[in-house]
Amino acid sequence: MTGARPNAAAIRQAKIDNPKMRERELAASLGISEAEYVEAWTGRGVFRITTDFARIFPRIEELGPVTALTRNENAVHEKIGIYDSFRAGKHAAMMLGAEIDMRMFPRHWAYGFAVENDTGEMAKRSFQFFDAHGEALHKIHLRADSNFTAWKALAAELAAGEDVPPLAITPASSETFENDTDVPFEELRTRWSAMTDTHQFPGLLNTLKLSRHKAVSSIGSDYAWKLDRTAILPLLEGAAAMTLPIMCFVGNRGCIQIHSGPVQRIATMGPWLNVMDETFHLHLRQDRIAEVWAVRKPVDKGHVTSVEAFDVNGELIIQFFGKRIEGQDERGPWRSLVETLPVNSASQAA
Repeated sequence: MTGARPNAAAIRQAKIDNPKMRERELAASLGISEAEYVEAWTGRGVFRITTDFARIFPRIEELGPVTALTRNENAVHEKIGIYDSFRAGKHAAMMLGAEIDMRMFPRHWAYGFAVENDTGEMAKRSFQFFDAHGEALHKIHLRADSNFTAWKALAAELAAGEDVPPLAITPASSETFENDTDVPFEELRTRWSAMTDTHQFPGLLNTLKLSRHKAVSSIGSDYAWKLDRTAILPLLEGAAAMTLPIMCFVGNRGCIQIHSGPVQRIATMGPWLNVMDETFHLHLRQDRIAEVWAVRKPVDKGHVTSVEAFDVNGELIIQFFGKRIEGQDERGPWRSLVETLPVNSASQAA
């Protein structure tokens, strides 16, 4: 869309004119962020709430079973369950429940909304959170068996007030990495081989000023090899056939959401690869996967193997690991499954 940005009335009218269009797509068609779309409904079932983790996440458990949704441009990750076992942190907070497992980075959570839509068939209620660029970080959707009364009370407690300033959306910019054009290969190899825990990997990237994609694609085939870009489907189908518990990570700059356990119902629909299990839903745009890599990272006992998909810009879309107990070696069947996935013709496993 070109020209002046639409005002709130025009945004609402666009929804009336396009009732079946998803909010995210409608916002893009209007040339606005998703947060600006939601803000346009303020006073019509929508109001601003705080993004203070200490006030939000210890209380979400009161809502009972809900749907936790985290997405990026190319993957949507939904977990159904109860928010429990919250762990606060200044730079990173965690939700460590049996079903809802998340890593959250508070500095990116700029805007929050309580949203109540009455579609006539059913009322949809949610808490929705966005970054400074108006991009969705995380959403909490009530279900039929959620506690509506608790949601209503918590929404009122979290309300930001009537004098809250309007959104001040800033343009998003691509992160640059100083050494992506000239990779310090020997230091990368030395630091990679010295890892004893996968959680050391972000620190390695920060120290070397490298992007994840550049590190993975540069390290060498003993630690990473390029798979066929269609490898995610046989990965999930293989895990389902073996009832193999896996871990699936989808995230954005402010939140990473994790599924741990088996997957069962795998289906494709157009460009979408879907998992539609009882408590886990995944929707992945296969057509936007540019590269898939199998990656080995050393740990205190052997190594762990992941499968990582990247888009055309080198941004991480999704990650898979075999589920394992911390401190124990990963399951042999997971390792074997990854090593039998179709390989890109330009890359061979060591």
